Amino acid sequence: MSAAVATPSARELAGPVFGSTLAGTGKLLRFMLRRDRMRIFWWALGVTLLYAGGLGEYVLLDDPAASEARSVLVSSPAMISMTGPGYGLDHYTPGAAVANEFILWLVLTLAVMSILQVVRHTRSEEESSRSELVRAGVVGRHAPSVAALLLVLIMNVIIALTSAVAVAAQDFDVAQSFAMTFAIALGALVFGAVALVAAQAYEHGRGAVGLSLAALGAAFLLRALGDVQGEHGSALSWLSPIAWVQQTRVFVDLRWWPLGLCVAAIVLLLVLAALLGSRRDFGAGLVAVRSGRADAEPTLAGPAALAWVQQRGALLWTTAGLGVMWLGSGTIIREVPNMLDAVQGNPMYAALLGSGEDMVRTFLGIFGLYIAAGAAAYGIAATLRVKGEEESGRTEIVLAAPVSRGRWLAAPLLVAFLGTVVVQITGALALWLGAASTGYDELAFGEYLELGLAYLPALAVLVGLAAALYAWLPRATGLAWVMIGYVFLVGMFADLFDLPEWARKISPFWWVGNPALADVEAARLWGLSGVAVVLLALAFAGFRRRDVPIV
Repeated sequence: MSAAVATPSARELAGPVFGSTLAGTGKLLRFMLRRDRMRIFWWALGVTLLYAGGLGEYVLLDDPAASEARSVLVSSPAMISMTGPGYGLDHYTPGAAVANEFILWLVLTLAVMSILQVVRHTRSEEESSRSELVRAGVVGRHAPSVAALLLVLIMNVIIALTSAVAVAAQDFDVAQSFAMTFAIALGALVFGAVALVAAQAYEHGRGAVGLSLAALGAAFLLRALGDVQGEHGSALSWLSPIAWVQQTRVFVDLRWWPLGLCVAAIVLLLVLAALLGSRRDFGAGLVAVRSGRADAEPTLAGPAALAWVQQRGALLWTTAGLGVMWLGSGTIIREVPNMLDAVQGNPMYAALLGSGEDMVRTFLGIFGLYIAAGAAAYGIAATLRVKGEEESGRTEIVLAAPVSRGRWLAAPLLVAFLGTVVVQITGALALWLGAASTGYDELAFGEYLELGLAYLPALAVLVGLAAALYAWLPRATGLAWVMIGYVFLVGMFADLFDLPEWARKISPFWWVGNPALADVEAARLWGLSGVAVVLLALAFAGFRRRDVPIV
């Protein structure tokens, strides 16, 4: 009796067809959209409000003297490195000012959003083993990556549409407004594709995010170095996707062809990600994981050591990235007095900036607000890592050992707050170093240090708020991110929006004021510290009483 032997067909021997590698992309995309619908809403709302509030001063830029003074400031090497090559400076209209001074920072903001979203839905899902369950169904190998990039595309398009409406509503040209916001979205999408490649390289999401942010920092540096070398940039500038967006010259001399470079880069990066993804094992990265020690060092025992190991990479990248940004920002401080002409000719600037030395200190206070907002973002992200640990199931395993809930929670919170202090103080010192590198010494080193120290109690309040939300309302931790947007809104636009006193007092930063202009009252700092202690006490009490894991 003989048995028939099945012979594989030629199609089977050739391997899966291309279409099968994308099977299930539509279903995954719908799932991602449903899962992230609130993230999409808050990102779109936040960026749109940024446009709506941030463009107010540009609409009022109609005084010839003020326009000329501002164009002189923007054409300085320091400002070129921090904004862009500058177009339309000979006739500095409000539209040209918005394009020159807004595009860079919006590209950076949406690029960070795109990076985090892509890594969240690719490498982080694979790291948590959830992708393995998904892949057990009819889902192609590249479907999660393509769905993640499509999700980021949709998010950027939604933000571009709402932002364009917000810009056009302030009497800017409609076509140019849409051109600017969609160009920014396309530039951000390039870095989403970069994150897709990075997700193939590293086994852990933290590594993929770090590599992607390093690429974003390199693009910023290349653009800055290239732009200061010649009028309207140099050949070096064209190595940066950020420069491609700025080279559209929107509101001055609109041209579309530089955006073709963005499209080409996205396609090439998508193909590269597909090739790399086909050549690695599922769950692994192309970069080999370094072998660890056979036995752990005594210093690695305990929850605090675990929290430090988990957070040190993010702390390093955040401190370095923001430090470089604030270092460059410090080089602008010596150029601030050049705006005196604008102050004398425009009542709005006079009320906002004051005059003489007060104007410099006002600018220093604005930079202090930026630095504190960056440190707050790190602090909240580091604090909410505990939620990810619990959702992954690792917290339940750790608590099964002889580790109390209070000790487990205290360790990551302590590391998160100390990391926030490092980011904050490093930012203030980088600002001083940038100013000192230009020979500006009107403000003493101690004033920069005090600027950084003054915000620490307010930062502790935000860290405590994130911890309390995690302990009592785990599904509402997004409110901590809303608070960051709120404190920034109050700090920058409270007078513009004529916010009532009670609304301003909700922001912890409001109680700090501008440390560069006036000493902060000790009672306020002690009050903020007390609020932080209460929030942390609530966090520990709430974490002790609820179930783990989250139900």
